[in-house]
Amino acid sequence: MSIRNYRPRRDSRRRITPWRSFTLVAVLTVALALQLSYPLIEGERLRLVTIATVYWAAGAMLLHALFAYGFTYAIRFLLITFTYSLLVEQIGMRTTWPFGSYEYSPTLGYQIFDVPLVVPFAWIMMAHSVFIAARRVAPNFVFLVGGYGLMAWDFFLDPQMVSAGRWSWEISGRSVPFQPEIPLSNTFGWLLTGMGLMALLNIFLPKERRSLGSSRAVPEFFLAWSWIGGVVINIFHFDRPGVAFLGGSALGALVIWYFISVKYGRRD
Repeated sequence: MSIRNYRPRRDSRRRITPWRSFTLVAVLTVALALQLSYPLIEGERLRLVTIATVYWAAGAMLLHALFAYGFTYAIRFLLITFTYSLLVEQIGMRTTWPFGSYEYSPTLGYQIFDVPLVVPFAWIMMAHSVFIAARRVAPNFVFLVGGYGLMAWDFFLDPQMVSAGRWSWEISGRSVPFQPEIPLSNTFGWLLTGMGLMALLNIFLPKERRSLGSSRAVPEFFLAWSWIGGVVINIFHFDRPGVAFLGGSALGALVIWYFISVKYGRRD
């Protein structure tokens, strides 16, 4: 074959437009700005901002899934995570398994069979970044690492929401270290259900390459932000250094492992 007739293989991936990149960053920026306002507001405004933060952050994660991995990936991620989390929450509230006995407050807004609509979107908000990290650092154990990541994230989430009155627990056994208001069974429940969700996502979500011009910057930043922000706000605003230590150590292990893998591991 003559070298003059050689045609390099064309990359079929679509390029992300600057407008899409701007939209993605803008949506995430709104979510982060809402989070930054937490220490400055209270009462009804805090309630509304809490709900809005989840929807904006979940929106940013869904947009990243769509722009970077395509429609099939994004719609499957949405349907699987929303349906799974709603089912798990329904089972948990009615049987107390596997999390323990808990009840949501009406302050979280519209409910679907006693589960606030915002709750499945909180799962979506957390799951996208954790799933990307788990697939990167442990492709053969995505379910285990991903389940651990969701469990670690909840070390920050639950104390904040319980103290704000968004839901409450009935303590009948041992509690989470540094979190006497939360049963240890909740940690087990997050690990177990998190592994289940990550296993389903890993089975049904395509491992297709990212679109040209895309990156993991948005979910990476949100994951790191949640880790560092959780430590900072628990030390300086909530005055709960124990929560900062527990959540910071647990989630930090995954975040640091992930960024080391990105810098020194395989390229994809």
